[in-house]
Order: sequence, then C-alpha cells, then structure tokens
Amino acid sequence: MKEFINNLKGDKVIWAFIALLALISFMPVYSASSNLAYGANGSGNTVSFLIKHFAHLGIGFLIIYMVHKVPYHYFKAISWFAMPIVALLLVYTLFQGKTIGGANASRWIQIPFIGIGFQTSTLASMVLMIYVARYLAKKREIEDSFKKSVIELWLPVFFILMLILPANFSTAALIFAMVSMLVFVGKYPLKYLATIIGAGIIFLTFFILVAKAFPDAFPHRVDTWISRIENFTGDKPDEDNYQIDKAKIAIATGGFYGLGPGKSVQKNFLPQSSSDFIYAIIVEENGLIGAVVIMFLYIMLFIRFLIASHKANTLFGKLLVVGLGFPIVFQALINMAVAVELLPVTGQTLPLISSGGSSIWMTCVSLGIILSVTKKDEEIAQEILEKAKREEALQRLIEREMNGELEDEEEKNEEEESEYTNEKVEQRYAIEDASDNPMNAVLGK
Repeated sequence: MKEFINNLKGDKVIWAFIALLALISFMPVYSASSNLAYGANGSGNTVSFLIKHFAHLGIGFLIIYMVHKVPYHYFKAISWFAMPIVALLLVYTLFQGKTIGGANASRWIQIPFIGIGFQTSTLASMVLMIYVARYLAKKREIEDSFKKSVIELWLPVFFILMLILPANFSTAALIFAMVSMLVFVGKYPLKYLATIIGAGIIFLTFFILVAKAFPDAFPHRVDTWISRIENFTGDKPDEDNYQIDKAKIAIATGGFYGLGPGKSVQKNFLPQSSSDFIYAIIVEENGLIGAVVIMFLYIMLFIRFLIASHKANTLFGKLLVVGLGFPIVFQALINMAVAVELLPVTGQTLPLISSGGSSIWMTCVSLGIILSVTKKDEEIAQEILEKAKREEALQRLIEREMNGELEDEEEKNEEEESEYTNEKVEQRYAIEDASDNPMNAVLGK
C-alpha cells in the first residue's frame, strides 16, 4: 500500500481529499438510493445502486491516474482541437429531443453501444476553461486589442454558452461566471471585462424576452429554468417548491447530531435525493456536524487549489488550476445553497459525492489535469534538489582533491626543506678536503 501511494504523483493532499470525499459518498448514496430502488420502475435492490456508484468512482479514479500522467502542456493543443468537437456535440444534444421519464432530456445524449447517459455541457465547461487559460497564457506578453480578443476569445465562449443556455441555464451561468473570474485572474483589462459582462446581461435579457414571446421556438427546458427563477422570487407553489420544502424538512430534522446513517425519512419523498439533493440527506442523517464536515472538506480543497496555483511554475499551469479547480468547489457550494433555498433549483450535483456517471468522470478529468500540474512542479523541485545534491557532492570532491594536493605539496616542501638543511649541515661540518691545500678543511671552523 505504501509503495502504491509513493507511485502516485502530484499533490498528495489533493489526492487525500479526493479519496476522502469518495469514501464519504458511499453511505448517503446507498441510503438515498432506496427512493429509486422502490420507485415505480425500481427492482427493490439498493445494493445494485451501491455497486453502480462504486463502478463510477472506480472508473473515475482510473481516469485521474491516467490523465495525471499526461504532461499538462499537451492540453493546450487538445483544447484547440476539442472546441469544434464540443460544439458539434452540443448542437446534437440540443436538437436530439429525447425524453427520459416523460421529461425533456436535452441536456443528455446516450453513448452508443454502452447506453450510458452523458451530459455534454460538463465536457464543454472543462474544454472551454482550458481554451481560455491557453489564450490568456499566450497573450500575456503581447496585449491584444479589444476587437482581436473578442474574435479569438469571446466569440468561441459565447457560441458555446448559447448552445448550453436553452437547455441548462445554471451550467451556462456558472461557466460564464468562472470564465469571467479566470480572465480577471489572468489580468485581462477590466474595462474590456466590464463591457463583456454588460453585453452578456443584455443578451440574456433579450433571450428571455424572445423565449417568452415565442415559447414554441425553444426547447421545453427554457420554460423550466425561467419558471424556476420566477418561482424562487415569488410564492407560487410548484414541483420545485416541493423539492425545496422536503430538503428543508430533512435539514431541520437532522438537528445537531442527525438521525444516524441510513435512517433518513425524507429520502422516500425527496426527488433526486441521491444526486441534486444529496446534501439534505447527509444533513438529515449526520446533522450539523456532517454538514460542516462536508463544507470544510470542500473549503480545504479550495485552499489546496490556491496553493497549487501559486506553486505552478508557468502561467498556463496557474490558470489551469484556477479554471478547473475553482468550478468544482463553487459547484459544491451552489448545491448546498440550493438545499437551504439560498438559490433556485439548479440541477448541479455535489462533486464526487452525488451519484451519476458523466458528472463524476468529468470532475475526475479536471482533477487529473490539476494533479498533472502539481506533478510537474514536484518533478522540477526534485530535479532542483538532485542538482543541488550533485553540486554539493562535486564541491566536496573538489575540496577533498584540493586538500590532498595541498597535503602532498606540504609533504614535498618539508622533504625538500629537510634535504636542503641536511645538505647545509653536511657542508658546514664536513672535514673532507677536495682542494690542493690540506689546511682548507679546518680553516674558519
């Protein structure tokens, strides 16, 4: 186990938070799945939903491991090629017009040969964030004119948002907010950003007016999210108010300690209790303590993303962590805010905790890219450390060699000095006469 953990690259704290959130998810998903297991089309087997959730998370962790092995700068080119593919998928999703359980499902497509529903807007959100980070990193040194930035940056952004908006207003609004935050962090001129936000508000107002004037020209989901906003601001009872009321009853019932794991009552009445409103079930079963723990984990994950962004050695890496990491945390906060009626019903899941395949997998792809950024930083830090160790070892070797040469030189000098002294003494006290005069040997002695 220790060897396996050591083989995981990247920020170990982020790995730990991901694993902890995944482990926490099993109990509430298993508990809340009884609503689906004993529903109209259910088989009464809640274990199958637990196994399905385990499979989704297992595939998700495999995705994280595979993606975090890829050098993150490769995603620059991938985002450029993926943008038109995402646009085609969104067009197909918008007009394919399938119905699931009597409700419009224009946010989903079925993956061929597998039969798994896939929400294309989650893929579009991730690709768009990478594309924006790529643009900001490329244009940081050379400041573009507003006209050029509109063509290269904002036209692709608004085109993708226009394809998402009719079917999924909450996702489109979240993406636009996150893109605005990302360009602000990337030091995009504020006067340009204010103009873009103003244009976005005007376009949204115009779109709502047109949708109300020509309701048959747009998908059923337009009426859905418009009515949700109206019902949130008014007191008109509808299905969304029913969901919110049941969620608030669950939260109030939980109290401080909760009813206990698996003992939720409102899971039998609350629609989407294992996905959109799973936070209410967690609070009902685990009380205020469980609510605070979940929120604390996401806040700590947010802080860890900030640290990873600060440590990234390239601007693209910094923007990548911000653009992919922050939406995960903000999506979690939106899910919690909906459960306590701070926001209208959005359909946003609780990342890594709610049941569902595509939402978990797209979150895992984003986390894998973030871990790839932190892995690169660790590799650079390791290279610097190894270089410092090599330089230190080389310096010690040089010093040792120099000390050895000095000692040899000192010994040589001592030997020469000793030989010179001995020679002088022999010359001074020698009595052997090599001259013609025999008295020269003792003269002057």
